[in-house]
Amino acid sequence: MQEKFNALVVNKTETDFSVQVQPLYFNDLPNGNVLIKVVYSSINYKDGLAAAANGKIVRSYPFVPGIDLAGTVVSSNDARFREGDKVIATSYEIGVTHFGGYSEYAQIPADWIVPLPENLSLREAMIYGTAGFTAALSIVRLEENGLTPDKGKVLVTGATGGVGSLAAAMLAKLGYQVTASTGKDSEHTFLTGLGVSEIISRDEVFDGKIKALDKQVWAAAVDPVGGQTLAAILSKITYGGSVAVSGLAGGTDVPATVFPFILRGVNLLGIDSVYCPMEIRQKVWLRMAAEFKPDKLSNLVQKEISLPQLPEALPTLLKGQARGRIIVKL
Repeated sequence: MQEKFNALVVNKTETDFSVQVQPLYFNDLPNGNVLIKVVYSSINYKDGLAAAANGKIVRSYPFVPGIDLAGTVVSSNDARFREGDKVIATSYEIGVTHFGGYSEYAQIPADWIVPLPENLSLREAMIYGTAGFTAALSIVRLEENGLTPDKGKVLVTGATGGVGSLAAAMLAKLGYQVTASTGKDSEHTFLTGLGVSEIISRDEVFDGKIKALDKQVWAAAVDPVGGQTLAAILSKITYGGSVAVSGLAGGTDVPATVFPFILRGVNLLGIDSVYCPMEIRQKVWLRMAAEFKPDKLSNLVQKEISLPQLPEALPTLLKGQARGRIIVKL
């Protein structure tokens, strides 16, 4: 096997910050009992923060970001995985404190690895990535709390982003009436192609005013936005409905009242895709490969890039310029 390989390395000193592709040796990799030849990765908002000087994601430098990866096992000290197995690794400490997917090789603890399901390619796994897993987990939790297609419209906020676009596509695949909320008028064709039934502006979700109880509009919502938007959504959910929240793009404070919960029985469901137990994680990935999988999953790919293109591509998520998914071919 080769002695060196390429990886995207971020480094920070008292006087300098750099993001560049450079060679690493295998003994540079952190501890992990499964060595993986990475074939695909993807770009997420957290990856953009990891590649920013003041992103507050990376705790020690130099570091290899990338919270998602899919590839083939090269060697394993764990009986669950053998050479040649195709695998997915997302979440946990990957790309945060443990070297991540922006590398031709990664060494990952076996407890963090999911076998690639049948009917899913490595490329498709990274079109999903953490964003897709978060969206799918949101749908699973909504269904566990009584959501069915006959209950009414389902709102998806941030619908052109990673979580939002994948949630919209998966819900449409499952037969739901999807209302997509976006601030990007130019992306209506993209959203229509995902199968959404209705497109509304951000202002139609939150117009600057939050009522304790508003008109009942949506049976459920997938919300990666949070903040005041979440408070407004809660006031507009129909009786017994649920909101699955997974993000904070709109802020961390949620100025809601208790009335939606105690007068309409609304459920607020927290979605954690980072430390989700492996038993649940594997079941969700199996459903993503089967009934959740959109007919044209590749339509969600804004572009596919190479490792050297990452330094230019990563800031686009922080600037709100991304649509759907950007995947990385190693």
